[in-house]
Amino acid sequence: MTLTLPSPASPLKIGTRGSPLALAQAYETRRRLMAAFDLPEEAFEIVIIKTTGDDAALIAKDKPLKDLGGKGLFTKEIEEDLLSGAIDIAVHSMKDMPVDQPEGLLLDTYLPREDTRDAFVSPHAKSLADLPSGAVVGTSSLRRRAQLLNYRPDLTVVEFRGNVQTRLKKLGDGVADCTFLAMAGLSRLGMKEAAASAISPEEMLPAVAQGAIGIERRADDANTAELLVTIHDTPTGQRLAAERAFLAALDGSCETPIAALAELDGDTLRLRGEVLRPDGSESLSEDRTAPIEQGAELGREMAQSLLAKAGPGFFDWRG
Repeated sequence: MTLTLPSPASPLKIGTRGSPLALAQAYETRRRLMAAFDLPEEAFEIVIIKTTGDDAALIAKDKPLKDLGGKGLFTKEIEEDLLSGAIDIAVHSMKDMPVDQPEGLLLDTYLPREDTRDAFVSPHAKSLADLPSGAVVGTSSLRRRAQLLNYRPDLTVVEFRGNVQTRLKKLGDGVADCTFLAMAGLSRLGMKEAAASAISPEEMLPAVAQGAIGIERRADDANTAELLVTIHDTPTGQRLAAERAFLAALDGSCETPIAALAELDGDTLRLRGEVLRPDGSESLSEDRTAPIEQGAELGREMAQSLLAKAGPGFFDWRG
C-alpha cells in the first residue's frame, strides 16, 4: 500500500488524558513521529479527552481503584473516541491498561521503556527504612499497599488518589508522611528531584509494564499501523509480552496486588513476578529465565505456578 502521511491539512489526531504526565507522553509520541517522517508539529493534533477517572469528585473520594470501577476508568472514553474515528491513535501509560482491548482495537506499539522503579517521595525521610513506626503512607495502588505492609506492617496506609501534582500537594498539606510515584513519570515531567530515593526492584517489584508508553489504534487502520511501526521499540514489546501474559493469567483486573518485571540479557529474558494478599500478610514470588521468544509462555507458566502455590484460599478475600 502507499503510505499516506499526516499533514497540517489532515493531521493525525492523538488522543490523551489531560494530566501533565499524559500530555508529556502524547508530546513524546508526536516528537518521535515527526522525526521519523520529517513532519511539522502541525501535522498532528493533540486531542484531550476527559475520562471518568479524571473526575475531581472521584479523585477527592480517595477510594481504591477497584471500588471506583477499575482500570477502565482511565481508558473507556478514549477508546470510544478511537473506535468512532474521533481520534486516530491513543497514548496510554501501559501500567494503567487492562490486558484485554475492546473489539476492533489493537495495542501493539510501545515507545522505549523508561526507569521501571518506584520513587519514594517524602519531605521527612530518605527511604522506607527511615520511616518511624506508625508513619502514614499515602498510596492508591493496591500493589504498593500490599508490598509496603508486607515489608513494614508497622506503618499506616491511607488512600491517596490523583495525578502527580495532586499527590505532591496532598503530601505538602500533611495528609501523609510519604507517598510513592513512578520514577518514569517524574522523569518525563522533568521532576526527578521530587524523589527522595528510587526503590530497587529487590525491595519493591514494580507494576506490570511500569515505565512504558503504549499506543493504541484501530485494527483495520493499515495506514496508521504502517506509521506506528517506525517508532515501535521491539525490546520493550518483548518485555511487556512476558509481563502482561503473567498479569492476564493471574488476574487482568486491578483487584489483586500483582507485580512483575522482565529484563533482557542477550537472547535471554528474566521474569520476576509476585502476587500478594491485599493486607500484605502473604507474598508469593518466582524468578525465572527463558529465551526471549518464549517470554509470553514463561509469563503464563509462572502465573500458573504461583496460582498453584497460593492454593484455593489465597484469593478468598475477593469473594
